[in-house]
Amino acid sequence: MTRVLVVDDEPQIRRALTINLRARGYEVEQAASGEEALQRAAARVPDVVILDLGLPGIDGVEVIRGLRGWSRVPVVVLSVRDQERDKVAALDAGADDYVTKPFAMGELLARLRAALRRADPAETGLPALLETPDFRLDLAAKRAFRGSTEVRLTPTEWHLVEALVRHPGKLVAQRGLLQEVWGPQYEAETNYLRVFMAQIRRKLEPDPAHPRYFITEPGMGYRFELPESGTS
Repeated sequence: MTRVLVVDDEPQIRRALTINLRARGYEVEQAASGEEALQRAAARVPDVVILDLGLPGIDGVEVIRGLRGWSRVPVVVLSVRDQERDKVAALDAGADDYVTKPFAMGELLARLRAALRRADPAETGLPALLETPDFRLDLAAKRAFRGSTEVRLTPTEWHLVEALVRHPGKLVAQRGLLQEVWGPQYEAETNYLRVFMAQIRRKLEPDPAHPRYFITEPGMGYRFELPESGTS
């Protein structure tokens, strides 16, 4: 049975999450503070953590850093904080996803399932040849194809694609992408990302206006979605 650690200082939120998760077959453990969350996680490692940021004592970002010191357990942040700086701080600390309150239970559960799929211990990483129903990427040779036609990507476009496909399904923060592709002096140049992501979508997406693979999370970053049947 999948074990979820719910960390929130609001009893009503913990209760609602516990009821909904247990109704769907999850085992649930609760913590009301950052210190309690780390203690419970260390005593019995959960399969996934749902974590509020505004906690008494150790806040949520420090909890993420504490977990990342020894564990790769998926962390889905659930917080009332909707400022970009808070989202970026949580993602940079190692969170896997970020949902703001008030939230739809259906969306949160879908994000939880996605985080669990990405954390499957059987998953060993991406193959050298990554195939989707619409294009394929030869990551070793740095070549892209749509059908039998090669798609020319610039070195910068390739760097950006690689930075996203290395973490399928995971949200990659804007600042992290800018640092990796352009360097730390470009951390604020989010327009670079918009321009290059538009170019990548025009070249690889079947419908660039409604992207299926290269997804924007407004104010947060980007995510590469790989259909489960698309790997080989």
